[in-house]
Amino acid sequence: MELFLGSVEEKKHEGVEKYDVIIVGAGPAGLTAGIYAKRSGLTAVILDKKPAGGLASEAPLVENYPGFKSIPGGELAKLIEEHAREYVEIREMEGVRDLKIEDGAFRVTTEKGEYEGKGVVLATGTTHRVLGIKGEKEFYGRGLSYCVTCDGYLFKGGKVAVIGGGNSGAVAALFLKSIGAEPLVIEFMDRYMCEDAYVRKLEEEGIPYLMNRETTEIFGDDKVKGIRVKKRDGSGEETYEVDGVFIYVGLVPQSELARNIGVELTEKGYVKTDAFQRTNVERFYAAGDITGGVAQIVVAAAQGAIAALSAYEDIKLKG
Repeated sequence: MELFLGSVEEKKHEGVEKYDVIIVGAGPAGLTAGIYAKRSGLTAVILDKKPAGGLASEAPLVENYPGFKSIPGGELAKLIEEHAREYVEIREMEGVRDLKIEDGAFRVTTEKGEYEGKGVVLATGTTHRVLGIKGEKEFYGRGLSYCVTCDGYLFKGGKVAVIGGGNSGAVAALFLKSIGAEPLVIEFMDRYMCEDAYVRKLEEEGIPYLMNRETTEIFGDDKVKGIRVKKRDGSGEETYEVDGVFIYVGLVPQSELARNIGVELTEKGYVKTDAFQRTNVERFYAAGDITGGVAQIVVAAAQGAIAALSAYEDIKLKG
């Protein structure tokens, strides 16, 4: 199942560590911000509660990142991480518990210590949205997953339902097909929700893409046995016997830290920024999926660079 992070002995930092900019999140946006911050002459550190790479690491295949015709997401994320480590320290498994503003500086508290920064780049990204249907909690880890890269190989030779037919769901289905599984895609809307390139690939691979259907239940005994689906045109219900279920129905922004210090958010909880990744709170920047918009690795990296350059301008040039 998805990587379980067991308990480890925590080494706490002594005193308050001070930096020009503290970067929260070690996905493509945060890692790129670290590169640009250090190259600009800022002192910086990257903090993340999980291993570096973010959700980019979960992508089975990335085919739209400039310079790479096709590369596994985990491999691309690792390359970005290795590049960032040439410049800045990345502290993994160190989640931020509290963020506040005191005397014009940002105070960040983690499980291992305290930090003080003149600025903060928030690059915490998003997490997988849950369906909230019967059986979802019960079968998580028992045939149900949100990460096909993590768990897809468990279903080689089996029947698998991918719930959600956007780009991520389409890629997941194609990956499952490539390893010998039999996937089918369940899409809520009455049309294809993925790019035309993926539509063609799904058709070429003979992967069923069932539209205008709402998944209402995941059932089984000690593990997943199937799903129940309601046709949204009112023509009845369907039951599909499957060995596994992967859910790709969107993302939820991890913006609690921003909300707590008065950063303006959108109705959906994403951080509002200007074109230079600045927020309404001075010297607090946001980059990557946490800002909403186009959730693409290349966009996250670009926003991370912009955020770091804005921090350099505000901290070093304006003072």
